[in-house]
Amino acid sequence: MVLNTLGQKLSQTLAKLQKSNTIDDETIKTIIKDIASALIEADVNIQLISKLRTNINAKVAAQASEGSALNRARIVERAVYQELVSLLSPGKLPFKPVKNKPNVIMFVGLQGAGKTTTVAKYAHYYQQRKFKVAMVCADTFRAGAFDQLKQNATRVRVPFYGSYSESDPVKIAAEGVEQFRRDGYEIIIVDTSGRHKQEAALFEEMEQVAAAVKPDDVVFVMDGSIGQAAQAQASAFKSSVPVGSVIITKLDGHAKGGGALSAVAATGSPIQFIGTGEHFDDLSEFDAERFIGKLLGRGDLRGLVQEIKEKGIMENQPEMLQRMAKGKFTLGDFRDQFEQIMKLGLSSFADKLPGPMSQMLGNLPQGQDPNSIFKRMMIILDSMTTTELNGDAEIDQSRALRIIRGSGCHPDELNRLMMMYKQFEKMVENMSKTGLLKDERKVAQQLQRDPRKVQQALQKSINPNMLAQMGGASGMMEMMKSMGLDGNALGGLGNLAGLGGGGGGNPADMAKNIKQMMKSMGLG
Repeated sequence: MVLNTLGQKLSQTLAKLQKSNTIDDETIKTIIKDIASALIEADVNIQLISKLRTNINAKVAAQASEGSALNRARIVERAVYQELVSLLSPGKLPFKPVKNKPNVIMFVGLQGAGKTTTVAKYAHYYQQRKFKVAMVCADTFRAGAFDQLKQNATRVRVPFYGSYSESDPVKIAAEGVEQFRRDGYEIIIVDTSGRHKQEAALFEEMEQVAAAVKPDDVVFVMDGSIGQAAQAQASAFKSSVPVGSVIITKLDGHAKGGGALSAVAATGSPIQFIGTGEHFDDLSEFDAERFIGKLLGRGDLRGLVQEIKEKGIMENQPEMLQRMAKGKFTLGDFRDQFEQIMKLGLSSFADKLPGPMSQMLGNLPQGQDPNSIFKRMMIILDSMTTTELNGDAEIDQSRALRIIRGSGCHPDELNRLMMMYKQFEKMVENMSKTGLLKDERKVAQQLQRDPRKVQQALQKSINPNMLAQMGGASGMMEMMKSMGLDGNALGGLGNLAGLGGGGGGNPADMAKNIKQMMKSMGLG
């Protein structure tokens, strides 16, 4: 994920709270200092860090004067989370295009920030959501700008307007927007020349284009690799045109990404998207709460469940959900879940999980490609009979030997798969006993009426390490509320919790038993 180093340092710092038996004022002071140091290394503006430290200290002082170490730890974690979210949230929502009317979107930014490519990504994003999209090239300053936009527009199959002969960008922008208005286009994107805060003539030109096309939104494309230098640029653009939304590019893994993110405060405008790669579909909608949740190692379960819903992953599995509600989960169900994860994309799936991916995916061996491991597990499951997958036949020693030989796998691979399955099966059984999988409407009502019972049920059913990473049972409950608690959401949460090794099973004993079985077969 983005800002990987910063995320690791923040997670490691907050993890110290969970390990401390006593959390006094000195411990809290050290934690906040370490967080500030991590932000400084990520190139976040020092004034913003100072303000953030002051706000965290004030919140902790107001709430942490009494209570157990666990409660004080949660207060500190919550304060850090809230202040980081506030840093990236100017308090207003980004512009949302409206169907059945022309929405003129003007793109501005520095030259070399990836603006023209981002225009194509933006066009593709809304085209996928059934908007009629068109593009106008008002960049007459950079050689080859029109050719690049035309090529991108052709690749994403979006109509475009521009001129090789006309040198007046204001005239091109006005004519292009007027043409696409007449033709009934719903999103008309105007790409302008890249500029620098010291280029007064180009800034004047930008203001003239804005006056001519009267944009519904001005999108500032910010280069995530320039760090704190973005602050002065953002301020300059904001003073010339009404920047309404921000898109950050080149953010993945860059050491100065924190500086670019915090520079958004200078625009007072919300981040709408983050560029996550070179392809046209590599544009992710930004949500400050979910972004900071991922940064702190909590994952993005809300985003994952939303993706599950959008792609209809769980819609065709009513029988499996019914079985899970009764506490039954078969190897066939397990295989189906592997298949669904592969549809989502393993990297996307893992990126949204709390904690390190290796932990959440059943302690997969380090240094091995997770995609390869999952494919091997699918081969093993495909080597089982229908009766075995349905849970109607026990896998004894002779059957295990046949599966190993038929799939060409190593005994350790079958061992790992069976451990993961048993953990999953135990988790489903436990969640069924608590009623969390039976009637989501009753669970929603219970959350409002007596949340303590739901909290106790979660603590019994889900891996405690996973709960801790999501802010405890209370944090999980808030997440459940925000997701509406429909059957798909609970099924998705059950899937994730199972991969976390939830429930009261003993994986060590399970591994020991399976290894003994393998040894007796001469396969150890």
